[in-house]
Amino acid sequence: MRVLAATDLLHVWERAGQAGPLQQALALLSAACPDRDPDGLADLSIGQRDTLLLALRAATFGPHLTGVVACPRCGEQIELAVDAADLQAEARRPVAEDVAVAVDGYTLRLRPPSSRDVMAASEVEASDASGVIVQRCLVSASRGGAAVAAGDVPATVMAVAEQRLADADPRAEVRLRLSCPACGEETTTVLDIVSFFWREIDAWACRILREVHTLAAAYGWTEEAILALSPFRRACYLELVGP
Repeated sequence: MRVLAATDLLHVWERAGQAGPLQQALALLSAACPDRDPDGLADLSIGQRDTLLLALRAATFGPHLTGVVACPRCGEQIELAVDAADLQAEARRPVAEDVAVAVDGYTLRLRPPSSRDVMAASEVEASDASGVIVQRCLVSASRGGAAVAAGDVPATVMAVAEQRLADADPRAEVRLRLSCPACGEETTTVLDIVSFFWREIDAWACRILREVHTLAAAYGWTEEAILALSPFRRACYLELVGP
């Protein structure tokens, strides 16, 4: 995986800015991993994909992730601060390639969900999404040695399979424990690295385009020349231009 230059990041931002989070995640990885087949990236489990995105985010904006979360009890803003290295250490937990479920006489084999599965689930009602994902990930189902169609597996068995899928890919949902400084409420929040990273890219892109506009107007330089400057040199020129 390569670090994205400013021009690369702007191209991805421009191309995928109006797309959904899943397409944005794959656009970033395709740009950062030009030697990998885009279809292969789409077939990665959600945890594997997000582990790559976390590494790309750390290489792009640094290892520290900061933000705020509203306390569910009093509404106070809780500061979120986490180091990518800590999350990457957790991400070393292996992803099960084959998930076996045996319950109520049924035996199921499943694979962890990928971006393709989540995309398919996003096209149905929210209440049906998890069922769509489990059915797509179902490799085989049997009862008493006889094959069973996915539609004939009871909902209770599929619910167990859904939980086993979540357990099989622990990197797919990163939960952070937080404590409210105002009321002391202990809470957890899910770190959605795709949305988190894209919000940072969006803010960065808007800022960098303003800088390009300012320097181009002052010096007549092209966008390419301005983006080729290091952030330090660009900041020096912006200071010379003044407000």
